[in-house]
Amino acid sequence: MSRCAWPLLRRLPARAGLALRHGGAAAAPPRARPAASFSSASSASSGDGGASSRAPDTSLFVPVPLKPGLGGAAEEDVGAELTRPLDKGEVLKNLNKFYKRKEIQRLGAENGLDARLFHQAFISFRKYIMESSSVSADLHIILNDICCGFVLLGHVDDLFPFFLRHAKQIFPMLDCMDDLRKISDLRLPPNWYPDARAIQRKIIFHAGPTNSGKTYHAIQRFLSAKSGIYCGPLKLLAHEIFQKSNDANVPCDLVTGEERVFANEDARQAPHVACTIEMCSTNTPYEVAVIDEIQMIRDPARGWAWTRALLGLCAEEIHVCGEPAAIDLVTELMYTTGEEVEVRNYERLTPLTVLDYALESLDNLRPGDCIVCFSKNDIYSVSRQIEARGLECAVIYGSLPPGTKLEQAKKFNDPDDPCKILVATDAIGMGLNLCIRRIIFNSIVKPTVNEKGEKEIDSITTSQALQIAGRAGRFGSSFRQGEVTTMHRDDLVQLREILSDAVPPVKAAGLHPTPEQIEMFAYHLPDATLSNLIDIFVSLSQVDGMYFVCNIDDFKFLADMIQHIPLNLRSRYVFCTAPLNRKEPFVCTTLLKFARQFSRNEPLTFDWLCRHTKWPLAAPKNIKELVHLEAVHDVFDLYLWLSYRFVDMFPDAVLVRDIQKKLDDIIQIGVCNITKLIRASQSAAAPGTAEAVPEDFPLSRTQKDAGAVSDRHGAASPEALSIAVEAAGLRRAKNSRPSRLGSRQEDVKSYGRGSLANRLLREGLLTQEMLRQLESEWQDQHRNGRYGFGSKRDDQPSSKETRKKRK
Repeated sequence: MSRCAWPLLRRLPARAGLALRHGGAAAAPPRARPAASFSSASSASSGDGGASSRAPDTSLFVPVPLKPGLGGAAEEDVGAELTRPLDKGEVLKNLNKFYKRKEIQRLGAENGLDARLFHQAFISFRKYIMESSSVSADLHIILNDICCGFVLLGHVDDLFPFFLRHAKQIFPMLDCMDDLRKISDLRLPPNWYPDARAIQRKIIFHAGPTNSGKTYHAIQRFLSAKSGIYCGPLKLLAHEIFQKSNDANVPCDLVTGEERVFANEDARQAPHVACTIEMCSTNTPYEVAVIDEIQMIRDPARGWAWTRALLGLCAEEIHVCGEPAAIDLVTELMYTTGEEVEVRNYERLTPLTVLDYALESLDNLRPGDCIVCFSKNDIYSVSRQIEARGLECAVIYGSLPPGTKLEQAKKFNDPDDPCKILVATDAIGMGLNLCIRRIIFNSIVKPTVNEKGEKEIDSITTSQALQIAGRAGRFGSSFRQGEVTTMHRDDLVQLREILSDAVPPVKAAGLHPTPEQIEMFAYHLPDATLSNLIDIFVSLSQVDGMYFVCNIDDFKFLADMIQHIPLNLRSRYVFCTAPLNRKEPFVCTTLLKFARQFSRNEPLTFDWLCRHTKWPLAAPKNIKELVHLEAVHDVFDLYLWLSYRFVDMFPDAVLVRDIQKKLDDIIQIGVCNITKLIRASQSAAAPGTAEAVPEDFPLSRTQKDAGAVSDRHGAASPEALSIAVEAAGLRRAKNSRPSRLGSRQEDVKSYGRGSLANRLLREGLLTQEMLRQLESEWQDQHRNGRYGFGSKRDDQPSSKETRKKRK
């Protein structure tokens, strides 16, 4: 019998695609349903937002590996029996010819295969055929006909259905693109909250600057209601309202990510609750809801929580507090829900004055002063210089536990305490009641993270400056008016400009994919990793102009970190939403161990946690030990956070809370002795640590005009560090104000030590070897009578000339 016998061929499944070489349309691939087209020209069904679908970012599509056929199955031997064994050399030539045909590339594009996917699919298809000992009978016969040159029976175009079937096997999203688009359609967020849409809510916007009484009036209505919920951005604020309510004999529960405190001893739910905004319930009905700091709806990372609360809370009255810049967006969002917004404007209760002079020297400090820094290193440096002058200062920065922050605030506010100076980061901008006479900005630039997750160095915004400056002269404190200035004279002009600018309006509200949406994605793409699912979701998501998808880099970081651990999707999602700082290696490592133990179904006990953290811990002897204690406190927070989501697996929350309070006391001891810790760190600094910087080295100063990297480098060669920084690619925001170059000897004298060098070391822009070389060059120049950057001679160009030269 001939190997190409027609009678036998007629018994095989009809081979699709013969019409391709005559210009016909592609037939559906064998045993596969037709693919959904998602070419860039396609459009989604119209919605209220009017947004059309965009072509997905196919670089996010990760192919599913397929193993070549190893032979042995009866069906796989039929092709060779009917025809002959394949000549792999001829097969390879014809496969490459298939790949180069423009008609095939066009058909691929019509079926969702752009150039990238088409190439990846072909490489996989070719590898599958070449490495398989046998292929399916229908594909074998087509390949044989093509290789034999039977023009009427076989043409390379006939491979397209088989190629498309293979492409859909390695890229399963091709077959369900319409479904994925529907799941990721974020154009109508109000529809996600049917309970809220079932009632007619009254929206009241309390608009005003810091210290205007806007939140006070909203809280008064909260306290007078039969039931209510307060939603704040910080645990400290939620705790303050919880305390205030219960002190006013209004039973109120406290709900944060790590803590549940019931007002009633029998653990019955009270009619009022104070919570962090992420923890608010959109199912429980209330008479009054208060949403604080509504302008944070634009926050690149957390904005989704304010959007969810504003659209989803089931309350008869929603009291929104925040900057006037958010009024238009809130009104627009409420228009889509059919709800009107009543705006109540407030003015500042005490005057705030921008002084005509800068502080210039720490010798000019007065009781009630607060120096605001934007890095922990500057906090250390400034506090040490203050105490060197015989003054006592309180210290507050973001990574301190809430209890320590409150104790430091209490110490500063106490009129009988000798501590009259506060050194703080912008953590004082909200959540703490402080008796500040004067705010002094040590710097007016700050490292930030943009909506793409990229680090930028820029001047503080008008909103940030007003929020911080507004803490001075708090109504009801011993200071009837507030003052604000800068540490350095040439920063003062720029601060005036920033404060005089109008706060730009809030233009969009944040959104975040929900666990349900990700679960539906996973149903369609079971082989994709969680990080990849999120990427594809964001790539396909459609939002209208009032919304944006929040930054998910932290989520993806954790998803990638625990990807190798076997967890079900819902548990994996919860672990990835854990609130932790990914820059803290000890905390990240602990989360990894938590997840691994959890996956083995082994409870995380108190004893296990104590062994891991080496509890009990002693008071810190240097800054490094203090930072580690703060990380251990974050680990305890992480345990408590998980204990409310996996009660059985994290069973010892009560015991952990007890030792966390003890740790808080230990950290307070360290903060109270922070200057001793700094001195100990510097005297005991081992080679390779950032503290090993000599006191008289010109790099040694606190931040001045450069966030992470200053334009006044103070190196042996004036241009050396500038070039290094530019080469490292640190980018400034496009709208940043021009930096001031040039430097003066008094600047070097008045600054603290080590900030720029430490920061450059930490950013990886300097190594210890480079630092030692710079120090050596500077000392050589000093010995030879040459001047380093920062000194001025008669023949040295002025700062104005320097600016011109550098431009």
